[in-house]
Order: sequence, then C-alpha cells, then structure tokens
Amino acid sequence: MITGLILAGVFLLVTIVYTIQIVEKSNLEKARQRADLNDRCRRCANLSDGLPGQMMTPALKLLLTHLELNLSERLLPLDKGNDKLSARIQALRSEAAKGEAIQISNPPRQILTEAQAKESRFMLEDLHAQIVRATKEGLLQQAEAKRWAQDIQRMLAILHIEYFTGLGRLALQQNQPQRARLAFERGIQHIRRQPAPAPYQAQLKQLEALLEHSNALVLKHERPSADEPSELAEGMKAFDDEDLWKKKNVY
Repeated sequence: MITGLILAGVFLLVTIVYTIQIVEKSNLEKARQRADLNDRCRRCANLSDGLPGQMMTPALKLLLTHLELNLSERLLPLDKGNDKLSARIQALRSEAAKGEAIQISNPPRQILTEAQAKESRFMLEDLHAQIVRATKEGLLQQAEAKRWAQDIQRMLAILHIEYFTGLGRLALQQNQPQRARLAFERGIQHIRRQPAPAPYQAQLKQLEALLEHSNALVLKHERPSADEPSELAEGMKAFDDEDLWKKKNVY
C-alpha cells in the first residue's frame, strides 16, 4: 500500500512537471509568434508609410495594407485586450475597402546621397522579403509574387539611376564636372547592365546628354585660356619685334 502511494505520488509529480513544461512551451511559442507578427506588422507599416512617393503605387499600397491586416488579425488572438491593435485593424479594413482608390500620402524624395540610396534599397529588399514570406504562407499566389519581384527589380534600377543622376547634377551645381562625368558614366553603365534595358531608354538618353555636357565642361576647364598669363608668354614679351628668329628658336 505504501509502495502504491509512493508510485502514485511519483506519477502525480511527473504529470505535474510534464504539464508545466507543456504550458511553458506553449507560452514560449505564443510569445515567439506574437513577437514575429508584431515585427512583420511594423515592417509592413514602415514600408507603406516610408517608401519614397516615386516608388509607391496604389497596387503596392493596397498589397501592404492587405498583408498588415492579415498579420494583425492573426496577432489579435495572441494579444487580447490590445485596444490599439483593434483600432489599427479597423483602420486597415477601411483602407483596404477603398481598393485602387486607396490614398497615397508618401512624398517623393530626392536620392542625392549614398545614405539615402542605401536606406531606400534596404526598404525594397525588406519588401521583397515580406512578399516571399507571404507567398510561403499562401497569402500570395506564385504568379503574383513573381510579378512583384520583377517590379521590385525595376524599382531598384530606377533607384540607382535617380541616385547617379542626382549625384551628377549636384556635382555640376558645385562646379565639379569631372565628378559629374563619373556619376553619369556609372548611371549609363547601370542601365546597360540591366537584363531588359528597353524601359530605361528615356533615362539613358538624358544621362548621355548630361555626360556630353559634363565632358564639354571638363575640356573647357582643362584648356588654358588665351588671356591667361604663362611663363612662355611672359618670356616672349622680353624679345623685341626685330628678334623674330629668336622667337622661332623658342618654338
């Protein structure tokens, strides 16, 4: 009888420990899911509000709204009583219901520095990561995900073209034609390296014209002015007009 009680106690203790472990594991998994969903919601919101206006379209805005809405609805059962999250879900539903008429408030932004270019590139890479993750979870079809991947590639190309163009124009304003020429050359090379450069022909022509202009400025700066004094000109003044043969020897 005593042995039976001991065994029963041991079994009860093991059961309690096992139950506690299951509960802790479940709580940890819920915390992990909550943190992951919160992070993805934040990223979608940052992309929706932070992408430069020249990269944002109604279709992209709608996509990010739908992704954030889906993630927020999955998060709500794990974060019950979160009034801020509930209000955000209602706002997202209202925006998603507008369809292609969804409002875009992202202001266009000039890309003039390397830091600005890197920030925008990282945002586009994050957008691609969110689309890949959504496709794996069945939120997007493979064909739709492929179209978005191509569109992101196009936006990356435009980003670099705008960066090199802006950098070159800024150098021209600062009277640095050599630096401008280098920027325009890099922009042209970037376009020609594209798998399908046809969509960027307008930008290519613009960069080629700017390159030609900067080349002309470089040549102008490097050519000595006729009125600019030089040691040779000063030396020639020392000769008399009658000493023409001396001048010929100098030349």
